[in-house]
Amino acid sequence: MPGGRLTHQERREIAEGLGDGLTFTEIAGRLDRPVSTVTREVARNGGAGAYRADAAQRSTAGRARRRKQAPGPADSAASADRAVGGAHGRDPEAVHELEEQFTALMVGTGLPRMTARVLTCLYVTDDGSLTATELAQRLKVSPASVSKAVGELEQQELIRREREPGRRRDRYVIDADAWFRGWMASARQNTVLADFARQSARTLGAATPAGTRMEDIGDFFEHVGQTMVRAAEEWRLARLR
Repeated sequence: MPGGRLTHQERREIAEGLGDGLTFTEIAGRLDRPVSTVTREVARNGGAGAYRADAAQRSTAGRARRRKQAPGPADSAASADRAVGGAHGRDPEAVHELEEQFTALMVGTGLPRMTARVLTCLYVTDDGSLTATELAQRLKVSPASVSKAVGELEQQELIRREREPGRRRDRYVIDADAWFRGWMASARQNTVLADFARQSARTLGAATPAGTRMEDIGDFFEHVGQTMVRAAEEWRLARLR
């Protein structure tokens, strides 16, 4: 099975396979590549519906150029500590690959790519917190892009904001309860969906096919929401013992 980075031709074959409606497994088989390679490639370049071979090739070349650019000597050590790569004897290339995989996984759950990149950045940073400026510098994006991403993450309760003591700037923080809060927020959303579906069933008429369908949706989301809450509370209790 070949290794190394995907070639431009392989990216064209991925795009053709997606256009033909092939699965990731079928495309990987054609390329003689691991399925995970194809999955990450598509996820980090817009997803199955937006993947374009030429754009993916340019994006990969751009990432490679940025990694080769050497930062100024005064900033290098501090940046490495904040950005994880190179700190504690870590292999920067391995850390970079981990970040790419983490981001691809988060994109697969439905997060926009920039939001997933910000979340990944916070998770792999030892302090678990960064300012908006540090995030923008680390990810080489505009402050506006960071602002939109952290807003989405705060809305989902996956991060929280802290004001730095004595300074007029915020830090965005990942803590031990981040996923618990995010999970509970999702459970609450399921409850909202359940209530809406049942109200819709009454509006449409409970005895009609459409009304019955909406009633079933309401039952489903109520069950899922309650199960999520119980599972999260059980986890928290077990963690506190």
